[in-house]
Amino acid sequence: MHQRRANGVSRAVRVLLPFACACAALLPGASSAAAVASLPPTVPVGADPYGLAITPDGAFAYVANFGGDTVSVIDTTTNTVATTVPTGRGPGGVAITPDGKKAYVTNLLGNVLSVIDTTTNTVATTVPTGRGPEGVAITPDGAFAYVTNFADGTVSVINTTTNTVTTTVPVGADPDAVAITPDGKKAYVTNSDTVSVINTTKDKVTATVHVAAAPDAVAITPDGKKAYVTSKGDDTVSVLDTATGKVTAALPAGVDPRGVAISPDGKHAYITSYLGDTVSVLDTATGKVTAALPAGAGPRGVAISPDGKHAYVTNSDASSVSVIATEVS
Repeated sequence: MHQRRANGVSRAVRVLLPFACACAALLPGASSAAAVASLPPTVPVGADPYGLAITPDGAFAYVANFGGDTVSVIDTTTNTVATTVPTGRGPGGVAITPDGKKAYVTNLLGNVLSVIDTTTNTVATTVPTGRGPEGVAITPDGAFAYVTNFADGTVSVINTTTNTVTTTVPVGADPDAVAITPDGKKAYVTNSDTVSVINTTKDKVTATVHVAAAPDAVAITPDGKKAYVTSKGDDTVSVLDTATGKVTAALPAGVDPRGVAISPDGKHAYITSYLGDTVSVLDTATGKVTAALPAGAGPRGVAISPDGKHAYVTNSDASSVSVIATEVS
């Protein structure tokens, strides 16, 4: 669920953590040998930005501002906010239809889904969901939206033509994020300590996978073979084999990992480190972190541009979005 930085972490610790991680990465013989770049450009947005999504043509990024009850629409050519769209209370997750015509935004505190017409950038309709809607994902054919209801332990399945709930799927406790395989056949949902795998044809849970402590976000590789699940409880990312349903690895992934996104070529996973104020770049072939890229304060959500050249990262504690070049020398 939406959660601010722990009260016990002081400003001094927040400031020093990225430098400590950087120094450790650069020590002779350090196993990660992670490269650290200079601070990237940032785009001011609304209060407490959380989730975000980029349009299929790469022209705009839609950013949910949890504390501002708005969505900031960033023009990715100029990296400025083109407009701001009022939504429901506590917007958190964002997903855009494959044709780019609609953005679906969960409102965690309002128990509704806002449907934004991306041509007019106005809310065309709202869809009642379960309690505490948080994550949202759209099927590859654009026909359905899957929404996690944190307080109900369910997933609402929404027909995107009629914008009505067609069924509700019970999952584990406190469902948070959701991702759908490229073939549209499975939806992966992170719960308080497990991942539920939903068969999207039957809309039933067909498997439950135990992962590392406190799973948060989930992303699936473009070939559909692996799912990456961040676990903020033990600073790892679990790698799931989607064919066998088994966890094949639990890899170090920065301090308090939250968001995760996969590059279009599938070669890298980008993982936000909420308490480290960095983005870890994980080589999906070797399972090694190859770079720790500085972000703003409290990085949470991450999305990769369709051309793979930039990572857009929401900084919850800075009310900004970092625009990070993905090519690291």
